[in-house]
This record gives sequence, structure tokens and C-alpha cells, in this order.
Amino acid sequence: MTKVLVYIASSLDGYIARENGEIDWLSETAESGYDAFYNSIDTVIMGKTTYDQVLTFGEYPYKDKKSFVFTRSTQNKEENIEFVSDVEKFVKDGFPGAGENIWLVGGAQIIASFLNQGTVDEIIISVIPILLGKGIPLFKNIENETKLELVKTVKYEKLADLHYNVLK
Repeated sequence: MTKVLVYIASSLDGYIARENGEIDWLSETAESGYDAFYNSIDTVIMGKTTYDQVLTFGEYPYKDKKSFVFTRSTQNKEENIEFVSDVEKFVKDGFPGAGENIWLVGGAQIIASFLNQGTVDEIIISVIPILLGKGIPLFKNIENETKLELVKTVKYEKLADLHYNVLK
């Protein structure tokens, strides 16, 4: 059974990036649950903006996972990365080619698309102790009320993970 999980870092005031897309405020040295989470998934899904940003960090970091990048533009096929244009069709067709544990990496637009279709099962937010005041919000364009159940919190040295199940 396919499980779609959002795992994302957010400022305490709910932003995933500065207005210009910068994420320089994320701490690379902070202890977190990222490694354990990453080892639990077999597929990554992201939007084109997130994909382009990931590429600025150097080599594509998810080469060992099946990857889907949602974009409206035509892309060259890359090893282990499939470029897809229609979220609704992808979901309706049963996530073709995806594994069982899917990490919905981001950003806010692609997360909203999957939430609006009722396909997100879990949301894990690593809350970073900073108030940005403005930026790109974690959630926007959510069409329906979505109820969540807090199932776990984990405190690390510099951050906390809030783990929610999406109630359906």
C-alpha cells in the first residue's frame, strides 16, 4: 500500500524558505531524524522549483531513490528521475512507477496539490528555532480543512520534529 509522507523543515513561524527562496537559515549541523526517515523511503516526489534548488547544492542527492519531478515544462530524461506534468493523473493512475513509501519533498505548491487530493498520509515538520517574519509559507492554497493527529514529538538539541497522521 502506497504511503505519502511530507517531511520538511519549517521556521517556527511557518516558512520553508526566505522570500527569495534561500534556505541559509537551516542548520546543517543540527541533529535530526532525517537519516532514519530517508532510509525508510524508496521514492521522492518534488516540484521543479525544489528540484532546481536541490541541484544548486551539488550532485543530485537522491540518486538511490526513484524520483518524480512535477513540472509544466518539457525536460530531458535523467537517470532515475521521471519528469511528470499532471499531478491529478499521476494520483488517479495509482502513482505509476513509485514505491510504497513516498517522500513528498516540497515545495508548498506540490504539497498543496497532494493534500487537496487527499493523498498525504503523514506530515513530519522539523521546526527550526527561528522566526523569519516573512518568506515562502509551508502551506498555501489548501482547498479543504485537513484534520491532523499528533502522534509523536521528538526533541533534538536544536530543533523538534512534530509527526502527524492526516485523518481521512
